[in-house]
Amino acid sequence: MKWKGRRKSGNVDDRRGMSSKGKFAAGGGLIAVIILLLQLFGGETGQQLAPIIEQVGNSQTTQQVVERELTAEEKETGDYVATILADTEDIWSDIFRENNLGTYKKPTVVLFTSAVSTACGNATSASGPFYCPADQKVYMDMAFFEELKHRFGAKGGDFAIAYVTAHEIAHHVQTLVGTTQKVRQLQQQSNNADANKLSVGLELQADFYAGVWAHHNRKYLEEGDIDEALSAAQAVGDDAIQKRMQGDVRPDTFTHGTSKQRKYWFIRGFKTGDIHQGDTFSELLN
Repeated sequence: MKWKGRRKSGNVDDRRGMSSKGKFAAGGGLIAVIILLLQLFGGETGQQLAPIIEQVGNSQTTQQVVERELTAEEKETGDYVATILADTEDIWSDIFRENNLGTYKKPTVVLFTSAVSTACGNATSASGPFYCPADQKVYMDMAFFEELKHRFGAKGGDFAIAYVTAHEIAHHVQTLVGTTQKVRQLQQQSNNADANKLSVGLELQADFYAGVWAHHNRKYLEEGDIDEALSAAQAVGDDAIQKRMQGDVRPDTFTHGTSKQRKYWFIRGFKTGDIHQGDTFSELLN
């Protein structure tokens, strides 16, 4: 993606030069929490996958904060994320205005290393990128993208970062327009199977919205960018993750969608650029 020299958002809280020693409770995540849960729960992971970061105990432990200077590569990555975030701010502000959705409230992206404290609880880097609706912030440990590439077979590349960032920002959009709240209410009234389907619908819509963002950001895209996004979507499909980690696939436990579904909805958003084309729920629940 063409990004150097363009506007960078001031809503990035870069904490990567700060790390804590001591116990830190693990939280949950969105697109990549599957990594931690697969490690912890093995064959029962599908039943444990949460559509948003789970509330965890906020017990306090003594933490020693260690600070260091960021490397030149880390600083450049931070600038890249800030540019992506600026693009999401501009595009979603326009979409909200054009569709009479009110004023788009800009979220903050927190970059961290190892562990982080959020309004949704404490999380480790194993949680992967996630959105916390309680403080309306996206949390990302950039080491996740190496994990995605080397352990889960994604191509990598800078647009994989853009896709994941746009997906997490999409969860913020869902919170602002009330979709997330409606889904949570329906899940409380549903059996496990239907609750999982609702979770899948929410995640696929976030992929769709990520595609919508890419559509409106086309002038900055370069050859291979969309392939990098699709490779990342392929790698984090429920079926791909389960097959790689467990050796079998259990569709009844899916909470994020298959690789095919995730790629389909991202491409649908990218081709249409129309937020009204993102009904990811109807087919799943019929």
